[in-house]
Amino acid sequence: MATGTHTVEIPIDVQAVWDYVSDLEKWATTVPAYKEHEIINEKQSIWTFEGSVKGIKKTIQAQVDITEWNEPSNIKFELKGLSDNFTGSGHFTAEDVNGKTTMTCTVEVQAGGLSGAVLTPIIKWAVPKVTSRLTESIARKIAVFS
Repeated sequence: MATGTHTVEIPIDVQAVWDYVSDLEKWATTVPAYKEHEIINEKQSIWTFEGSVKGIKKTIQAQVDITEWNEPSNIKFELKGLSDNFTGSGHFTAEDVNGKTTMTCTVEVQAGGLSGAVLTPIIKWAVPKVTSRLTESIARKIAVFS
């Protein structure tokens, strides 16, 4: 299993952070390797990512299911690979600290099946980087829009 966790402090109140992250359309395009997404309903969406690793171009589709939605501080989700055999989960938290917000994003992904042995090293390399870049990108966008 690969895990990525990243925390940032934003000089903005927790409600403003929630207002931004609770609207998927505001930040979806900031996800590294993002290509497109489709909203199925308020708790489910399909995400498509495209990227290159060591010169090999790959498109990945994942179903994202929101499992918990607690305003203004907590979103939990599960991932299921549609194009590849992987599963995962993650959560986003926002905590008020003296008028600022400490925002943390955690993502865990595990490859399965026969391709798991090939995918695991790539996932272990990519997940921490993607989690860090996503968290930093969201923080920058919130600072601009607030």
